[in-house]
Amino acid sequence: MKAAILPRFGAPLSVEDVPEPTIGTGEALVDVVAAPVLSYATEVFSGARRYLLPTPVVPGCGAIGRVRAVGPDSTRLRPGDWVFCDPTVRSRDGAATPDITLQGWSARGEGGQKLQRYFRDGTFAERVRVPTENAAPIGAIDPVEAGRWCAINTLLVAYGGLLAMDFRPGETLLVSGATGNFGSATVALALAMGARCVVAPGRNRAVLDSLRTRFGERIVPVELSGDSAADTEAMRRAAPGPIDAVQDFLPPTVSATVARAAIITLRQGGRAVLMGGVGMLGGEDLALPYPWIMRSLITVRGQWMYDAAAVPGMVGLIRSGLLDLEQWAVTEFPLAEVNDAVEHAAAEAGPFKLTALKP
Repeated sequence: MKAAILPRFGAPLSVEDVPEPTIGTGEALVDVVAAPVLSYATEVFSGARRYLLPTPVVPGCGAIGRVRAVGPDSTRLRPGDWVFCDPTVRSRDGAATPDITLQGWSARGEGGQKLQRYFRDGTFAERVRVPTENAAPIGAIDPVEAGRWCAINTLLVAYGGLLAMDFRPGETLLVSGATGNFGSATVALALAMGARCVVAPGRNRAVLDSLRTRFGERIVPVELSGDSAADTEAMRRAAPGPIDAVQDFLPPTVSATVARAAIITLRQGGRAVLMGGVGMLGGEDLALPYPWIMRSLITVRGQWMYDAAAVPGMVGLIRSGLLDLEQWAVTEFPLAEVNDAVEHAAAEAGPFKLTALKP
């Protein structure tokens, strides 16, 4: 079969013939119909993000495809089923605290790297081998819509944070980093889940205005000034009432002061979920005030990716019509043009834009 290979960090990908994956018990083989090309793939492939990804490797994080074969222990999955290939692979011998690897992308800790040595190659290929539980059924779709369904890859990360904070209909959410891919996905999801209001701070006025145009009065854009105290006050004033929750998706290049200014807006008993990259490239710590957290009964938690149970919930939001995938504009590339796809994803990064490979 054909696959794109990253021979080493800093080198372009090459499309080569590689051996067909073989499966055993607890595994499924999936024909990749569309694979998302993440906007920061150039940073991963250059080594700038310092991801744990052994090379040479077939990269690629998630896909939409059709089951080709299943292992002998599969009881419901059938060849021909349309599935989302969930890249979040969890160890099966640590139910309470599983080791995790992002197949074809990165790993977390020593256990995650051990898992990665087996589930190593990703979805920039004609076929991919995944754990059976990671071939998540999405129901029948028109093949031409496979690229748009790749939005689920980003949406699930945002959904994982909203589930972690137990976000409820009628609440007001502040999305820190609302003008990025994950932040804008959080905006769409929160509205689909019944948010009273979503406060969307950022510095890109054009993107903020486009969010308001797209979603209407339940979006409240706030243009940040860079003055932390003033920005906190502006975000509080913009909300129609107390801010119940904050979801942070700020990238590694942003100062911790920006994240702190957003979190401090929370009402008494408010919740904050941290899912971004603040501090990954160095810089100051988040340094939230201890007395404020204690006296205001604030919950701050981290969330990496999402639980497996999030996938059927996400599919349900899409199938019900509450979340419209037509919001996403998709640009597709054949596997032979994988390097062009990676460049395009970086150049055209932004809310509601998708780049997809069609192996």
